[in-house]
Amino acid sequence: MICENGGESACEEIVRALRTLGDLGTLPKVVCEPMNPGYAAGVNRCMNETPAADAWWILNPDTLPAPDALELMCVRLSRGDCDAVGCTLRNGAGQIESRGGRWNPWLARAISLDAGNQAAAPASLSYLSGASMLVGRRFLERAGPMREDYFLYGEEVEWCLRAKARGARLAVENDAQVQHAQGTTTGSVGAVTQRSRLAVFLDERNKILIIRDCFPNLLPVASAGSLVMLFMRFARRGAWAQSRYALQGWWDGLLNRRGKPSWVAA
Repeated sequence: MICENGGESACEEIVRALRTLGDLGTLPKVVCEPMNPGYAAGVNRCMNETPAADAWWILNPDTLPAPDALELMCVRLSRGDCDAVGCTLRNGAGQIESRGGRWNPWLARAISLDAGNQAAAPASLSYLSGASMLVGRRFLERAGPMREDYFLYGEEVEWCLRAKARGARLAVENDAQVQHAQGTTTGSVGAVTQRSRLAVFLDERNKILIIRDCFPNLLPVASAGSLVMLFMRFARRGAWAQSRYALQGWWDGLLNRRGKPSWVAA
């Protein structure tokens, strides 16, 4: 199933492309969201369309899975000692990008786990990457759907933190390999001075929202730590425009402003 957030013309283009692929048996169903409600809304829509499933593989459009990636993740989930499974994400150069991550609530910071070939200890996993994660029914029953008021960035972190607080268990299948062209649509990678307003703003805002939603008692400390970190990340490198975007996002997070920013086109 494909959820297209780009409107009717984008949906029609996907349907036409699928028809050119030859005999695939049953073509994937294309769900059209006309007003771009955001990443989590697309994920939730697809899960709502398939209520009888035992598990859901959430996969970004900018990914290229190895042929056996899903099989390996399903085998890992079927062991019964976890409720959601991540994988090894690699960038275009083949380097490990992420094997899940750890959330630092004191600095409102996500830290990717990518240490060699060692499997991450379950206790060290705070979240799985939303670019490719297999979630079982028990995970969804514990956590509920993704929050749609983040619009973009950080939803999977909050989702996993919420699930873990309610007893769900996370794991990573290292042998499941997925290539990820991170940030191709939002401008979140590359030189710091070239990062887009959307990517910087939402990244900083949603870090504060994660603290609000999961660690509200730490908001005064975490917001101060996050402010220091954003200056270290942008201002000291001369990325003045990005510093401004980051401050705007940080401030909106403090004010608990959510959803699609008013300046983002539909």
